[in-house]
Amino acid sequence: MSTGKKYDNDYKVQAVKLAMEIGQTKAAKELGLSKSAIGTWVRNARTGKLDMGDDAITFTKPLSASEKLAILEREMKALKKENRELREMNEFLEEASAFFAASRQKYAKRKE
Repeated sequence: MSTGKKYDNDYKVQAVKLAMEIGQTKAAKELGLSKSAIGTWVRNARTGKLDMGDDAITFTKPLSASEKLAILEREMKALKKENRELREMNEFLEEASAFFAASRQKYAKRKE
């Protein structure tokens, strides 16, 4: 029963806040959304998939194993990407260093 509507991040954040205050069922009814949509947004907020910005929410219910796994997988993916970028940057800097060292030696030989 998907309506195909796209909601921006700010709307989702406000909906999650409302759901945490009055409950998911009431928030869904008040906003004219399905309970599953609100539930998905709340779950995404809990696991970090939904960018809450500075609007941090304290969730009283502990994370489930699948939510913890999702968080760890996302963190691992980000760390692998950062590691790859740092390796590429390091390789570039090594090549640049070798280039400038060689040109410095040529310049020093010409001065002699």
